[in-house]
Amino acid sequence: MLSCALHCSGESSFEVKIEADSSDHSRLNTQENQYTCTQCKKRFSYQVVLCQYMNTDKGKYTCTECGKSCEYRSRLAIHSRSHSGEKPFECTVCGKRFTQSHNLVELLEKAYKCQVCNKSFYESGSLGHHMTVHTEEKPHKCLVCNKAFTRSTDLIIHMRIHTEEKTYKCSFCNKSFACSMDLNIHMRIHTAEKP
Repeated sequence: MLSCALHCSGESSFEVKIEADSSDHSRLNTQENQYTCTQCKKRFSYQVVLCQYMNTDKGKYTCTECGKSCEYRSRLAIHSRSHSGEKPFECTVCGKRFTQSHNLVELLEKAYKCQVCNKSFYESGSLGHHMTVHTEEKPHKCLVCNKAFTRSTDLIIHMRIHTEEKTYKCSFCNKSFACSMDLNIHMRIHTAEKP
């Protein structure tokens, strides 16, 4: 059994006991927001959570609007926005505003989502490039042989075949290769590494 005493909102002390008994646990899970904050009327399922929310006995910084205390000045600043309605973080894509930066980050992470596989991207260009995986579109064509590629970097590597440019050299035998993957395969000859 775990027992702790908490002081809540300066009104009274109470003791919370948590036991491993499954019947007590199931009873706790069925409680529905029966504890109410005396300052803002927000409701909670557990008295412990209400006291943590009110946090009046631990914080150094106190809200002048509702009396809630915060341990850090930055947390008080965030809390104060709930009274002022200030939303300093704005999405440059949709214009939606937020009180906390992490809410904006969450929106941006979801801003560009593939409708086929649900993969998310920060930029529309990245989503557009990703879509070629599903459409099998190959917009980058070789002007010499008309072979097409989904990525421009693959076309650049391919062009080395036509120009005979071999920028990757073996440090053991000085043999040259057009792409790094071919050099890595070749290096196994010298290192006896198996694929």
